[in-house]
Amino acid sequence: MRGTVRICAKPDHRARRTAKKVAMRRFGVLLVVVLMGLVAAPAAASGVRRYEGEIDGARYRVMVPDRWNGTLVLWSHGAYGSPPDRIALTDRPETEAYLLSHGYALGASLFRTPVGWSAEDGLRDQIRLLDWFRREVGTPRRTISAGESIGGATSLVLAERNPGRFDGALSLCGATAGGAAYWNSGLDVVFALSVLLDVDVDLVRAADPAANQARLVEAITKAAGDPAARPRLALAAALADVPGWFDPTAPRPASVDEQVDWAVVWLRHFRAWAAGPARADLERWAGGNPSGNVGVDYRRVLGRSDERALVTRAYAAAGLDLEADLDRLAAAPRVAPEPRAVAYLARTSLPVGRTPWPVLTVHNAGDGLLPASNGTAYADRVRQPERLRQYTVDRAGHCRFSAAEEIVAFRTLFERIGTGRWPTADVTVMNAAAAGLGPALQLTSNPLTGSDVAVRPAFAPFQAGLYPRP
Repeated sequence: MRGTVRICAKPDHRARRTAKKVAMRRFGVLLVVVLMGLVAAPAAASGVRRYEGEIDGARYRVMVPDRWNGTLVLWSHGAYGSPPDRIALTDRPETEAYLLSHGYALGASLFRTPVGWSAEDGLRDQIRLLDWFRREVGTPRRTISAGESIGGATSLVLAERNPGRFDGALSLCGATAGGAAYWNSGLDVVFALSVLLDVDVDLVRAADPAANQARLVEAITKAAGDPAARPRLALAAALADVPGWFDPTAPRPASVDEQVDWAVVWLRHFRAWAAGPARADLERWAGGNPSGNVGVDYRRVLGRSDERALVTRAYAAAGLDLEADLDRLAAAPRVAPEPRAVAYLARTSLPVGRTPWPVLTVHNAGDGLLPASNGTAYADRVRQPERLRQYTVDRAGHCRFSAAEEIVAFRTLFERIGTGRWPTADVTVMNAAAAGLGPALQLTSNPLTGSDVAVRPAFAPFQAGLYPRP
């Protein structure tokens, strides 16, 4: 099946949910593949030197134009579900081709452990690749640390740990609140679902991670068809800023019912990961469980969430008592983190805001995996705020940017590094610049179809609330 899921102007509620269920079942695997950035390679560029090899077990790929301008972009990838066939050098392949054609060298390590939560490997293997580049190619005049998703956090931590080796950083859809914040939010979602849906799941250290996740997904799916349970799904989602918006080709829906439908998609296909093999992989890396909710006030967490209005509306429409459900969360047994695992995440995936160089971050407004409030958490830690520039792209999805938007973000950072001043912050100017790059660069991947779709440039001023769980 190809094409988009059609939703009529006044959809039948049951039919709409059935259509979405069928589409998401069919494209469940595609969602993961698209999320992890496995995109087709761009056409081979002429006048480019190609280097591929392995350093201490980590594969790498480097591309250097014959007319190199002296700038190297070192790219940190996100979390892969399986090893990719090709090592990505940027998020979109068109972005890679554009940068190479304009004289920029690109390089990336796949990391010694390319699958899962490999932030620790990224910090080591990227520096080893940078050392190799200096020996074999030459010393860059400027080096940019860039990345997406967890790689967006890696790009910042990498530069903070090695400030003399970088000149700027670009984080796209990054986990800039830090790894602990991300996994605490994941625990909050699983905890709330287990309590509110009365489902038996291991919150941490699951005996059978795959079966644990499957039980949770089954409970979410069943609750999605129950009018009395649907508001509780909205509450669990809101604790992690999961929006009622998923389709990158459409604006956020107005109806409560449709927003809950899309929040359910995020919960089933993305946030339920926090109960399964993804969490088990993290716990192996961290040497224990780094997440806890002892002493957490979920009324306060909900109060910080950008999705609290949806929860209030959903409970009111269903005639349910939100305060009673919050009381249930307050009374439920809690989980304590293991200190050494907490320290591990702080050491390997927490950008602390030391910025002797300019930083630019971009988040999707409707990201249910790493919400835009990641940017707020990071900005609150930055010690020299004049060095930071942040934007949102007003579109649903995780890392749903066009190449044109990515290129304009890169060019904004390059100009700041070159002139010492940020260019205009007028998003109208930025969107016009992106549109001027032509229709071939106005594509993003649509997780509902697994194919690319044309979009309009959608830079917007950065506006996000507090991260629900610091």
